[in-house]
Amino acid sequence: MTHRARVLMIQGTASHAGKSTVVAALCRVFARDGLRVAPFKAQNISLNAAVTPGGGEIGVAQAVQARAAGIEPAVEMNPVLVKPAPAGRTQVVVLGRAAPSPPPRPALWRAIARSLDTLRARCDLVIAEGAGSPAEVNLRRSDVANMRVARYADAPVLLVGDIDRGGVFASLVGTMALLDRTERALVRGFVINKFRGDPAGLRPGLRDLEARTRRPVLGVIPYAPAWQVPEEDGVALDRGRSRDDAPRLDIAVVQLPYISNFDEFDGLEQEPGVRVRYVRPGQRLGRPDLVILPGSKSTVADLDVLRRSGLADALRGALSEHTPVLGICGGYQMLGRRIDDPHGVESPRRSVEGLGWLPIVTTFGRAKRTARVRVRLAAALPHRGGLLGAWPPLEVPGYEIRMGRSSAAGPAWVRIVERAGRRCDEPGGAASPDGLICGTVVHGLLADPAVREALLERLRVRRGRG
Repeated sequence: MTHRARVLMIQGTASHAGKSTVVAALCRVFARDGLRVAPFKAQNISLNAAVTPGGGEIGVAQAVQARAAGIEPAVEMNPVLVKPAPAGRTQVVVLGRAAPSPPPRPALWRAIARSLDTLRARCDLVIAEGAGSPAEVNLRRSDVANMRVARYADAPVLLVGDIDRGGVFASLVGTMALLDRTERALVRGFVINKFRGDPAGLRPGLRDLEARTRRPVLGVIPYAPAWQVPEEDGVALDRGRSRDDAPRLDIAVVQLPYISNFDEFDGLEQEPGVRVRYVRPGQRLGRPDLVILPGSKSTVADLDVLRRSGLADALRGALSEHTPVLGICGGYQMLGRRIDDPHGVESPRRSVEGLGWLPIVTTFGRAKRTARVRVRLAAALPHRGGLLGAWPPLEVPGYEIRMGRSSAAGPAWVRIVERAGRRCDEPGGAASPDGLICGTVVHGLLADPAVREALLERLRVRRGRG
């Protein structure tokens, strides 16, 4: 008889209720108890992605949950990843690879079911995560991420509600009311998340909730922002993410419509004395110590917004005042001289002028490159001006998720020395002649503590705050 692990499913009353964090915590708890446990999310809609050892793309939350479980991430943990693009288009990543066109829903469900079966055959327990809310009545027939997964796996469901946003009792009762009878039978209890204050004051509400729904409240989790896993949705950035009331360094991240992989700045946000703020079109850039142009799912569309909104002019003004700029992947491509798109991958325009601040030309191809890499910083630099003085000769991990190939003139401050476990030696970034502007195709460098420490120390010295 084929081994089939049990599945426990965590659903929520809404996005950002804390499902991902609860799944990560349970993965860690059960792994510490000696079980082989794996996370699973059938379908993710996110521009934040991680790369598996085999080079596949999955949602970044599932990669973090796998780490909590003490295992390597695998494409089966997030078989369908949907990446929004301009003009109502989407890129659908199935089992780690971008599909040339969105597959039909039956094909997506087959990939989901087979992935869950694979994990159940490998593990003792699978912790599945829902998406959004299971009670979106307009989406019920097409929803493959919530109750359809629970029914397929005969999984008990814990329903998570966010009390910090208010209305948690109404949202839990309302969700139960909108589920059908078979779906309600799968819900075994509730978890109240992000609670502040005295638990005694909550007890009357918990008793009323249990009486109305005939389901127990199985736990109340205190508000602890440091516990959260990386955000999947750029909407979360609107809340503001500074953790320091009196920051000494101000880092501005340009938040364009298709910003991607912004989880790589989470480490900066945790650093004492640092404020990371996200600047959207129409907002003032101010006078930061560093500007970061992050990755983008749709580089050409975001470059257009950068220009139309006036943020490109604001960046030019910041550079005139010697503010350093760091571009990552799509942001790096925007900083170059030109973006060529001969196959119309992103835009009907076959060539678009970049900002012209770095000596690179990017060409989009039909195939996406996704790989884990190791890079060497500060290799053979002719001078140490601008940001270049920040980088000690380190070798650190990162990852690539990109459509474009960027050819750069001059020495590279980043060199890729290993890709997917194989040694190589190729440029991974470029810098301006004065070193004030640096860019790289590699994501994740700022996740390394030594890289962050070196960068922040350089910024403090530049501002006379060392």
